Amino acid sequence: MRVVARWVATLFLAALGLAAGLLLAARPAKAIFAGARSSNEPAQLQLTELSLRSVVYDREGDVLAALHHDENRSPIPLDEVPPHVVNAILDVEDDSFFQHQGVNLRSILRAAVTNAESGTIRQGGSTVTQQLVKQGLLTPEKNLERKVKEAVYALRLEDQMTKEQILEQYLNTVYFGHGAYGVQAAAETYWGIPASDLNVEQGAFLAAIIRNPVGYDPFNPERSETTKARRDFALQRMVIRGHLTQADADRLRDVPLPAGGPQKPHATRDDYFVDEIKQALLKDPQFKILGSTYNERFNSVFRGGLRIETTFDPRLQEMAQRAVDAQIPKTNDRFVGALASIEPKTGAVRAMVSTLGYDKAKYNLVTGRGGSGRQPGSSFKTFVLVTALEQGIGPNDTISGSEPCRVTGIKGLVPDPYEPENYEGTKGGSGPLHAATAKSLNCAYIRLGLSLDTDPIDSLEKVAEVATRMGIKKHEVDPVVSMSLGTQETTPLEMASAYGVLANDGVRQEPYFVDRVLDRTGKVVYERDPEGKRVLEANIARTATWTLKKVVDGGTGTRARLAGREVAGKTGTSQEWRDAWFVGYTPQLATAVWMGNPNRQDEMRSVGGIRVTGGSYPARTWNAFMTEALRGLPAERFTAPDLDVFGRAEAVKVSKTVGGSTKDTTRRRPRSTTTTPSGATGATVATVATVPSVSSVPTTERQEKKD
Repeated sequence: MRVVARWVATLFLAALGLAAGLLLAARPAKAIFAGARSSNEPAQLQLTELSLRSVVYDREGDVLAALHHDENRSPIPLDEVPPHVVNAILDVEDDSFFQHQGVNLRSILRAAVTNAESGTIRQGGSTVTQQLVKQGLLTPEKNLERKVKEAVYALRLEDQMTKEQILEQYLNTVYFGHGAYGVQAAAETYWGIPASDLNVEQGAFLAAIIRNPVGYDPFNPERSETTKARRDFALQRMVIRGHLTQADADRLRDVPLPAGGPQKPHATRDDYFVDEIKQALLKDPQFKILGSTYNERFNSVFRGGLRIETTFDPRLQEMAQRAVDAQIPKTNDRFVGALASIEPKTGAVRAMVSTLGYDKAKYNLVTGRGGSGRQPGSSFKTFVLVTALEQGIGPNDTISGSEPCRVTGIKGLVPDPYEPENYEGTKGGSGPLHAATAKSLNCAYIRLGLSLDTDPIDSLEKVAEVATRMGIKKHEVDPVVSMSLGTQETTPLEMASAYGVLANDGVRQEPYFVDRVLDRTGKVVYERDPEGKRVLEANIARTATWTLKKVVDGGTGTRARLAGREVAGKTGTSQEWRDAWFVGYTPQLATAVWMGNPNRQDEMRSVGGIRVTGGSYPARTWNAFMTEALRGLPAERFTAPDLDVFGRAEAVKVSKTVGGSTKDTTRRRPRSTTTTPSGATGATVATVATVPSVSSVPTTERQEKKD
């Protein structure tokens, strides 16, 4: 019965095809279908806009990553597709493409007979134009009404477009399996080459699998024989159509199918930099030009065919990776390192490295995305220094760094009393602020942080405001007593950016990853605004730099010194040696290096049991990277500050909430030369704290023995 039914269907289709053929012979095909056009349909058909992958480029113009969702497609013009590939596809899919008007009834009849005889779908009757209509204009359901529309639209489309235009659109639309749409993505997926390099056998293979990309998957061993037979069928079709000799076809049958799995020459890199680019494009308000909602921006990024030009510098990235790998000890991932480097004048993020690989954890140690920050230790003292400078305290003014520096009398203080110590028990003593900075005296900075306003907590609020103004933003900076010693969490990128303010004479440039975005037509839809914001007076930034140079020249950061170059920076080691930092800069680059355990608060000890500080591995890593990164660039110098505005050196008046030496009780002479920078607040003259604070803001846990 099945055989009879199949032949009945065959005879019916044959009769239908014959009748249609006679009609076509009697009158033009367009006249037959004229009545099928609805009066409310547009005069011009508009094919659905193709979903295109977006491509991410580094600063050199090389491909960094390709971003796509369900359709990986990169359109190419018809003249870039080799003729033998075009011939193979037309020989299999539509051998009379250049003769018909969009519908080939003889082909429909031939396919019906072949399929009826075989009992399976061996051939399709749709032309290339009909296939394009089906993919670009119609829904996927299979019924008579849709087939009629498909034919009508195919005829109309051939009226609107040339054969070459239709063929080019088809070759960029058709699906080849494994997410590859169009011949360019297919060539990359199966062989890792551009479509222009496809040979005859490869073209035949692509022509063969169009009918059923999943059923003819060459990477599925269960379908290898079927797939090879289908490829060989395509080769024979080329022989029949005169595009290949029988001898060549016989020889090419021995060529193996693609193996080893899909190639990904431009696949999305699994790394932190590309992830930050994607997150910025999808979530940063400045990219609302790509869409007002998240879904709209997602479609723009992963289907919109964007050209995304980034700040990524492959040369600096390689140098940074090499420096971190060489300098940070290998401890079975117990302790890892991270590095962030930016251009202070622009905010461009040039390199970002984490030895906690992206394949092991999506937590980005550099930006804190997916996790938290880390305590910066004494590298946070820079913000206390800048606040003091804004209050009129100069780097030559003296302050006591002697132990003990016992803090009490502040409501909510935990523990009370709070008793930090200098690094490794250094007794300190009184001396100029720049010397206390170079030696990283904790007691000096605890006193300084509490003495910048009449109320100690108000004083710390000023420090918090300066830190936020300079770029410490991921976590709220709380005005707790221990903040001067770096108990507030931050990230390497924030620290590099904040120190970049000093390198850029007080002008802040937000760190960024994307320079420009162009749409699929080449139109620029986003371009980075290069204008920064002044957050510090130039002389304040220059004075801070003058002070931080002494840290590198003869203080805790000497391992970061660069031959023939001026370097400013600060070491940092958090409580119990759990985090070690060096953050430093030249006029060209600001770089932060962190080392620690990303998962636990573990004490770090080097070979021989010596505790790890910011002046050891981080400073050496910073030196190794910056030495290479700056090679060949001019040795720029920092602009010298005007220290005369601070007047003659005096002793800093210390808050009575901090015990210790009584030498620093001279009242500070007000300085009127420090003004509030544009957009900043809190630049007032330092005064004496005469009473304990009544603030209820608690401090964090005990902080001691930090460099």
